[in-house]
Amino acid sequence: MDITNRIIEYIKENRVSTTEVADALGKTGAMKGIGAICNGKFQVGTVRCIFAANNSNYQVHEQIKDVKAHEVVIVFTDNCDDRAVLGGLVSKFLILYKRAEALVIDGLVRDVAAIRREGFPVWSKGVTPIGCFNSESEPFDQAKRDKILANYEGGVAVCDDGGVVVIPPAKLTEEMLDRLRRIEMQEDIWFFCLDHLKWDTKKIVCDAAYLHETDLLSSIHLKQLEDLSKPLDK
Repeated sequence: MDITNRIIEYIKENRVSTTEVADALGKTGAMKGIGAICNGKFQVGTVRCIFAANNSNYQVHEQIKDVKAHEVVIVFTDNCDDRAVLGGLVSKFLILYKRAEALVIDGLVRDVAAIRREGFPVWSKGVTPIGCFNSESEPFDQAKRDKILANYEGGVAVCDDGGVVVIPPAKLTEEMLDRLRRIEMQEDIWFFCLDHLKWDTKKIVCDAAYLHETDLLSSIHLKQLEDLSKPLDK
């Protein structure tokens, strides 16, 4: 199994949240303004980039034909004038028939009642009943497109109620997998110190007192301390 799939499996098996993934990325990686349409979803997969521009979703319909199962489809928009680039029909096509893992719109979506009724895993910047046009238009700016593809295509997206965080393709490494594991260790110790030792949050988070006051930690936690002495938020 390659490193990308190992990272995906680790995130799924341990239900690593967007908050934890962002921490593993040095408090980066979140797609600004993106929120869940349907609450309670947790989806992880490789990123497939789709592009819509100039008040048209014509190219979206062209591009989504090539989506593969278990991909997280991210639709990037440019100059769409507060119009929704897709709605219930495209969502159903991608989630049910193409078996996409999730659908993320860096823009607006419509048919929200239908999407919620079906429980489709969709994230967006907002909603509107006004859609884009289905006719051809000027394509998405090539320079912007190339930059987005370099940062997102083939990366790993994690989607939950916190939003969407993307691990860029260049960071799909053994080091990233190690950072995700260390984040999980840190969360485990933090909540042990809070729930069992009744420490205050400054002592836990800022002072990292567990690195020094080790008498009350479990044997499992003691084995983790060496790794946790390395900062994770850089």
